[in-house]
Amino acid sequence: MSAPEMPDTVRTTCARARAEVDVALLTVSQGLPPEQARRVNEDALLVVSELVANAMRHGGGLSGLTVRVQGGALLIRVSDRSEAVPVQVPADPARPGGFGWLMVQRLSSSVTVEAGDGGKTIVAALNLP
Repeated sequence: MSAPEMPDTVRTTCARARAEVDVALLTVSQGLPPEQARRVNEDALLVVSELVANAMRHGGGLSGLTVRVQGGALLIRVSDRSEAVPVQVPADPARPGGFGWLMVQRLSSSVTVEAGDGGKTIVAALNLP
């Protein structure tokens, strides 16, 4: 059984999502001190990678991705096919992983989950200096 066809705009990987973050932050980071620009970029790359990976691993597949700068923040919108809202699971040394949702929340200035028709969209906003 093969995966259903998706528009090319939806087919992505964590690497492609990270490239979209780099493009979105290009002009913003040019005016920042190097250390501050690096930190903003690294935080955004971690957030988008985690959200895309979780959409593919736990959300039934990625159904949308947008990255843009708006009103002093970088907005990362990741949609998937699951209506289940992410939850933080208790840490368990015997189980790998389980820290991604907490990391997204800590690195973002706000995280919201929007219910959609047959899925959800997670919107992570990262304040820009």
